[in-house]
Amino acid sequence: MIVLELAFDDNPVRLAARSAHRQRLAELHAAGLLVMAGPFADDSGALLVFDAERSAVDRVVADDPYYAVDGVRVAGLREWSPVVG
Repeated sequence: MIVLELAFDDNPVRLAARSAHRQRLAELHAAGLLVMAGPFADDSGALLVFDAERSAVDRVVADDPYYAVDGVRVAGLREWSPVVG
């Protein structure tokens, strides 16, 4: 599994791009690549959990303009080995 952590700032450009990004997330979830995703309660960022190889997640990030929009920063991208769940 791969976890992707995003950090947000208050730039309104991020909010304008969010709808298209969430549609992409729904498609990735339907395809079985994305297990879960959502913002932190304080809206300082988000966490996405992928059931995919690192190369597939790298392509997801490269193909979705949201990850490069002002107000969004990829704070972490790493392999994760859950022991429960």
